[in-house]
Amino acid sequence: MIEAPLYSAAGARLKTPFALPAEMFDGTVHQPVLHEAVKVYLNNQRQGTQKAKTRAEVSGGNQKPWKQKGTGRARQGTTRAPHWRGGGVAFAPVPRDYRTGIPKKVRQLARKSALNARAADGLLAVVERLDFATPKTKEMTALLGKLGFEGRKVLVLTHGINTAAYLSARNLPRAGVLPYTDASAYDILWADALVVEQGALGGEVSTATDAAAAPKTTKKAAKPKVAKTAKAKAAKAKAAPKKKAAPKAKAPKVKAPKAGARRSTARKAEPKKKGSE
Repeated sequence: MIEAPLYSAAGARLKTPFALPAEMFDGTVHQPVLHEAVKVYLNNQRQGTQKAKTRAEVSGGNQKPWKQKGTGRARQGTTRAPHWRGGGVAFAPVPRDYRTGIPKKVRQLARKSALNARAADGLLAVVERLDFATPKTKEMTALLGKLGFEGRKVLVLTHGINTAAYLSARNLPRAGVLPYTDASAYDILWADALVVEQGALGGEVSTATDAAAAPKTTKKAAKPKVAKTAKAKAAKAKAAPKKKAAPKAKAPKVKAPKAGARRSTARKAEPKKKGSE
């Protein structure tokens, strides 16, 4: 287990050191991977916009400066050859893309190796909280001096985006502020020392600072429950409006057919038998 000194927000060193998380700080320092990560980072910073003209792009030089033979001088075909003043450039640079890729796991291993290298050298300090009410360069300089990093190139890694801390260190040429998750292996190796906020490493922030920062809330006193008596229930029943009952729907009256009509229809339906007449 690798430990780092723990400081309060005011810069006072606490007695108990901070145990760095084992999944990130396990002592692994892979030098070849660090070299590759730094090389890829620097390659990706190149713009690749340089351009020079070749002999085909330079104007002029359409005629031979002198005839081929009889002058005693070396034969020349054009005054725009690379060895002539005002001529084109041999193997002239042209715009190109210098971007190179790196596998994700290799990049993660390089970042892990850079953090372990600074922690192993004792150049990593953990601060409980970076509290800056307003951006003050003087307060940031005083904090770095209390941590013992005065005169060094220091990288401050915050828990999330801390605008006040960033503005406080913006005028310091040998200090930088980045979120802990955004720092690359090159950024970590650029700095001589690291200052990491405790919350970025997954540590618990002290409860005293949390209590001071949390807004005060007042709880309303609970009203005592009063048992309902029979009189109160009766008064409540009288005060409630009575609901009117919905009117019942009347069934429509259906007139029954007359007896004579039934007989007549029955007689008409029966077929006449032959020979009955």
